[in-house]
Amino acid sequence: MTAGVSTPDARPGPRPAARPKPSIGHRIYHSFVLRRLLRSIFVIWVVASGVFLMVRLLPGNPVDVYINQQIGLYGKSYDQAAAEAQNYFRFDPSTPIWRQYIDYLAGLLHGDMGTSIATPGVTVTEKIAQYLPWTLYSVGLALLISISIGLILGMIMAYRRGGIIDHAVSIIGSGFHAIPNYLLAILIVVVGAVQLGVIDYTRMRGNVSPGVTPELSFRFLSDIGYHATLPMITYILTTVGTWALIMKASTTQVLGEDYVTVAKARGLKESRIQTNYVGRNALLPLIAQIATQAGFIVGGAIFVEQTFSYEGVGLLLFESINSRDYPTIQGVLLVVTITVVLANLAADLVNAALDPRIRLGEGGAA
Repeated sequence: MTAGVSTPDARPGPRPAARPKPSIGHRIYHSFVLRRLLRSIFVIWVVASGVFLMVRLLPGNPVDVYINQQIGLYGKSYDQAAAEAQNYFRFDPSTPIWRQYIDYLAGLLHGDMGTSIATPGVTVTEKIAQYLPWTLYSVGLALLISISIGLILGMIMAYRRGGIIDHAVSIIGSGFHAIPNYLLAILIVVVGAVQLGVIDYTRMRGNVSPGVTPELSFRFLSDIGYHATLPMITYILTTVGTWALIMKASTTQVLGEDYVTVAKARGLKESRIQTNYVGRNALLPLIAQIATQAGFIVGGAIFVEQTFSYEGVGLLLFESINSRDYPTIQGVLLVVTITVVLANLAADLVNAALDPRIRLGEGGAA
């Protein structure tokens, strides 16, 4: 080594300290999916607790109603009627509410919603499983038809603003949207069946005609479609105008975007612009609203199903409220809550997948 010339130290320097692994809380905070999932679970718990308290604020309970009926109709003593009621309903309203709440949550964690008070021996899950498919069929199919028609009409209205279709759909759609669905159902029965006689209301009541066996056949499918016609018409008329107006506003906004103008300047086919550039981006803001409406199909049919005697979960909820069937009321409302929450969770995830800015804007990662 030459004197006076220094050489750099060949020894390696200290290694940089390893980054500490992020904590579970940090991972949850920066995970879009986990945050949404935990929020959904929290909402379900809050609503389930609120439902538990709300149904117990209803005046009277099934035991008291039964006791009063036995005393008034059959002249039995209070003690005798009370003993029969306790044995019949297997429900003791004197149990402390905190104990009822603990038993309620413990049952939910095990997938047990309890046993119906009005129909002893039948679980709430069995009753909901019996009524729920009819509501999913009628309201779900009506919602699908309503959304499809509304989105198509909305795009036509946006492309032909100020035309006959635009004015007609806006006026008619707004008018039907202002009418509650249960009121429209009553008008259909009174005007169509009673006054005009064009609707055979007696035959169309219920879910299926007597003697028709539930099976995968054309006769059965056509029969249940016939009985679901009036509820479906009610749902479609009260919602199709709303979807058309929402789609019109969204499409009109997208038509003014720069990328649509550039696509037209490039000479792309109008059909491609309408589907790939306008339609797809106009649908994005509607996904959350569609998911919310899809979630409410379970519980939004209570008065319509009652009017048409359609035995869906809405009619089950109405009958359970009248009979003070606490477990069934809780079960139905819980199913409605879970459906709405899961639908909104699905909407959040779909929106995040289609537009990464949604999750990145919150500082989260997929």
